[in-house]
Amino acid sequence: MPIIYHVTTAGGWDAAKQKGFYEHPSLVAEGFIHCSQDHQVAAVLERYFAGQSDLVKLVIDTDKLISKFVFDWSPSTADTFPHIYGPVNLDAVVDIISL
Repeated sequence: MPIIYHVTTAGGWDAAKQKGFYEHPSLVAEGFIHCSQDHQVAAVLERYFAGQSDLVKLVIDTDKLISKFVFDWSPSTADTFPHIYGPVNLDAVVDIISL
């Protein structure tokens, strides 16, 4: 069960539960949803979410994902990150952790 993580707002997660799947604006803008491995989450929070509240970390079981996920190289951070190329089916989210 390979696990990856995605940080979003509690409101974004609530909207996903209403729709029956999770999408992020990056899916339309960039073609994928940004995710992280466990050791990358702290830096992602610092880079992109500093000062924000009401955040949650979605714990995603990649074995349950319907959409394809790929580890892509990020030249801006010189690291490889998991990206989901489609919406996230709710049953792939095995835990929600308040941040």
